[in-house]
Amino acid sequence: MEDSGNSRKTLNFNVGVLGHVDSGKTSLARVLSSTASTAAFDKNPQSRERGITLDLGFSSFTVDLPAHLQDECGPRGFSRLQFTLVDCPGHASLIRTIIGGAQIIDLMLLVVDVVKGVQTQTAECLLIGELTCPRMVVILNKTDLLPPNKRQAAIDKMTKRMHKTLENTRFKGCPVIAVAAKPGGPEAPVTEVPQGVPELIELLKAQTYLPRRDPSGPLLMAVDHCFSIRGQGTVMTGTLLQGALSLNDTVEIPALKVTRKVKSVQMFRQPVGSAMQGDRVGVCVTQFDPKLLERGVVCTPGSLHTLHAGLISVRKIGYFRGALATRSKFHITVGHETLMARVSFFGLPTSLSSSTTTNGKAPSDPTPAQPPADSTSTETSQAHPSSNSSPSDRTFSFDREYIYQEEYVIGQPGVGEGPDPEQWALLEFERPVTCPSFCLVIGSKLDTDIHANACRLAFQGRLLEGFQDKGYAESALPRLKVFKRKQREGLVERVTDDYTVIGRNLFKKETNLQLFVGLKVRLSTGEAGVIEGGFGQSGKFKIRVPEGLSAEAKQLLSSKKKTKGGSKTDSVKEEEAKTDSQPIGINLSFKRYVFDPHKKMVQS
Repeated sequence: MEDSGNSRKTLNFNVGVLGHVDSGKTSLARVLSSTASTAAFDKNPQSRERGITLDLGFSSFTVDLPAHLQDECGPRGFSRLQFTLVDCPGHASLIRTIIGGAQIIDLMLLVVDVVKGVQTQTAECLLIGELTCPRMVVILNKTDLLPPNKRQAAIDKMTKRMHKTLENTRFKGCPVIAVAAKPGGPEAPVTEVPQGVPELIELLKAQTYLPRRDPSGPLLMAVDHCFSIRGQGTVMTGTLLQGALSLNDTVEIPALKVTRKVKSVQMFRQPVGSAMQGDRVGVCVTQFDPKLLERGVVCTPGSLHTLHAGLISVRKIGYFRGALATRSKFHITVGHETLMARVSFFGLPTSLSSSTTTNGKAPSDPTPAQPPADSTSTETSQAHPSSNSSPSDRTFSFDREYIYQEEYVIGQPGVGEGPDPEQWALLEFERPVTCPSFCLVIGSKLDTDIHANACRLAFQGRLLEGFQDKGYAESALPRLKVFKRKQREGLVERVTDDYTVIGRNLFKKETNLQLFVGLKVRLSTGEAGVIEGGFGQSGKFKIRVPEGLSAEAKQLLSSKKKTKGGSKTDSVKEEEAKTDSQPIGINLSFKRYVFDPHKKMVQS
């Protein structure tokens, strides 16, 4: 962590640069790096050697430690502040990068085209920021495209509009600044001077704080580049998402199912003995083929698990307009990967018995996803989104019973408004995925038209349980007590004696009636009965009524019986029509556990 032999430590501060396509994110990152590097290294002979690293979306610049950080950081040996900019180009990449690195993004720059304003992806970036980041700065870019005589008025109008947009989010009152990162557009000559960038750098410095970094716990490093150096080994560059790393440590590369020894570590192009959460590093390990790991993760051996399915807490994102239907497929971003998974929703029987479902409609309050009620907006807690938990993260247990849902439920029972009830989901991945426990999960519909005016982020949650066994459906899911309520209706055909009736229309001819023997039924006249077995070969069955038939039931059944046989007079036909119009119904209610391999029926 020491800087060029001067025994001056550099504090790394990670800034996510997000925004709609063509809002100028990359130009902004490039001009920030070049402008700041020139200012910071005018007197430093190594500045030219270092250059600007725009490698897979990462660039950086270093400044002197701001005055407001001196008291807190000075005693710890820090004298420089490095901004590491994470520029997220494609949108799928954006989600993967920001969520994968959620633990270490300290500040978010939301880049907005000042002419076009908030666009679809702008709103999506804002949602991701709310889930992952404690602070934000809004940058109104491309101000050079505004007519000079109307420029300030347009900037003021857009600034007011942005504050209005952010009013109901955690970023209420955040700074808004106008710049022109690349006047004249991408093809303009380099002689065009950027506008507002020095002021932006000063604003960024003012927004910095000492991020909470936790060196404890298992190592997790997101690798974004990999190459070999002849005679030395293979170098992986990336960001430490959690834990710490030291020389001679043994690390695991889960994707390759191998372990390797750490031979050297570099930060800011200087050798160091160790690194911790939030640091950008280059790690040289014993040789392996770098082509096998272009991007991925590295971890403490045995700390990550490769999952075929998982259970998550789930909350719908307010801007998403579609229904969240069970058995449908979503793009799931988990850990450092995005992949397809089939989703099944379930909840608590009491809270969902009369709730309203989405039915494809949007909730009445289309505000962005809010932090859970028990979370705080302080930098220390938000530097680690694991503290940003909801009740459903803590209350899940295999000992509880849950009810199967056809889709995600919104609103309170019988009201349809207010906070959504606690809900969870089973994710069944199309391919195995390696990720840490309790990591953030986001479900999206990334195949939706990118130009459509619709949010593609559908839900968010936390990974609560993971299933490593490929045969999880048989080995693990039976522990999950999710049930469906079942109801069947039949009719009493005739009475055998005061304690026995014959029923019909409850089962098909081919049904194995032995499965239903012993189940309780209730007649529409109020009596409780028990299915004793089949009667004949046509799906009819015998019911035992322990308390005996009521007088009303006997009368209905006996009057019906009288209509059988003999010549039918008009009065008899009339009586038959009357009794047939009021047959005695049979109700069979039970529940069946969705993941029970034996498909047993259970009655309370």
